[in-house]
Amino acid sequence: MRNVPAFAKDQSIQLPAALGTMPTGSTVSEVAKLLLKLFTSGEIEPGTRLPPERALAASLGVGRSAVREALAALEILGIVIVKAGSGTYLRDSVSELLPQTLSWGLMLGQPRTQELIQVRHGLEVYAARLAAENITDEGVARLTGYLDTMRASKDDLDRFVEADMHFHLEIGAIAGNVVLQHLLQSIRSLLRVWVERALRDRPHADLAVAEHQLILDALKARDGDTAAKVMGDHMLTAGARLTETRTTPAGAAD
Repeated sequence: MRNVPAFAKDQSIQLPAALGTMPTGSTVSEVAKLLLKLFTSGEIEPGTRLPPERALAASLGVGRSAVREALAALEILGIVIVKAGSGTYLRDSVSELLPQTLSWGLMLGQPRTQELIQVRHGLEVYAARLAAENITDEGVARLTGYLDTMRASKDDLDRFVEADMHFHLEIGAIAGNVVLQHLLQSIRSLLRVWVERALRDRPHADLAVAEHQLILDALKARDGDTAAKVMGDHMLTAGARLTETRTTPAGAAD
């Protein structure tokens, strides 16, 4: 388990010099790329509290939402940690693999993102099959808890998406293959922005809950073939939502 910084350091960062100039037409991926370069440059000590979103956005000349989404991806990958009411901090250790994965995946653009969705499909199906073979009563209980949270959060889509994420990550953990688990976590992180935008309304949430219930039922029955099939069906509908979201312009509101 990663050590969490003591949240005591508050280093002064010269943002314009450190971050450089944003290219014209930049997106969330460009923000993430520049922040990643800064965080892995060695110029900031581990445990440093980072400037607030507003300051980062102003220095880059972008909206706060772009900075917020980029930081969310970096948090999931373990590069930064966000403490409510305190701020965002650089972790005390940064994996060599995950930043490389972020650079490779988050910056790919739409054609490669579609390929990432396809890769996720195959890995999730394989993870479901393995999980059906390895699941314990404790694992069933954890998945049930995440699904219950999803069911109770259809009108709170942020909480819904968080529970959805943990449901899938738990299946990856139950599968018992560490490499597979890490790949799924990385891919889920890289697609996080699109996943959050894809769950836009109650009907989408209702469908997702129904599909997750089928997955849980198959895992409880220790039925690998059915678990793989229903996970594949879920990945098809989820992938279609993600593709639609990627081709629909995001709102301009910040």
